Amino acid sequence: MTFYHKFEVRWSDLDANKHLANSSYVQYCAQARMAFMTKEKMGVTQLSRWGIGPVILHERYSFFKEIYADQIVIVSVEIDGCAEDSSIYRFVHKFYTPDGAHCATSEATGVWIDMMLRKMTTPPDDVVEAMNKYKTEETVVLSREDFKKFPFHPHNIDPTELTI
Repeated sequence: MTFYHKFEVRWSDLDANKHLANSSYVQYCAQARMAFMTKEKMGVTQLSRWGIGPVILHERYSFFKEIYADQIVIVSVEIDGCAEDSSIYRFVHKFYTPDGAHCATSEATGVWIDMMLRKMTTPPDDVVEAMNKYKTEETVVLSREDFKKFPFHPHNIDPTELTI
């Protein structure tokens, strides 16, 4: 299954080139995910009761066609990958105009965290059930090993190198 959320592009969503700003793509994806979660009864209130929260660890984009002010854009929410216990997930978002033109794609990989412990956790059965409804035959099984495939990893430096 695929979930769709509709947006009207506002003036404040644009960049200096008068098309949808990169930061707006990030915000639209986040809002589409929250609309999906609310529809599936795992919105902000329910997440607070469960004491969990979604955290995006890696996000990337490909852009195909510009989106302008006052256009309608429809953003999909698809589950591209998921751990067997749903503790790790990967959403794919596709941006479409109402005529079906595919304008951009985003991939966001994240985990559920225990809000008190601030550590990765397995979500409640209600979340697992909701996530399972949106899996397809193409949904891959994810594990912590997949984090090693991210293109960037932390590399601390000596703070004395930070000359400001």
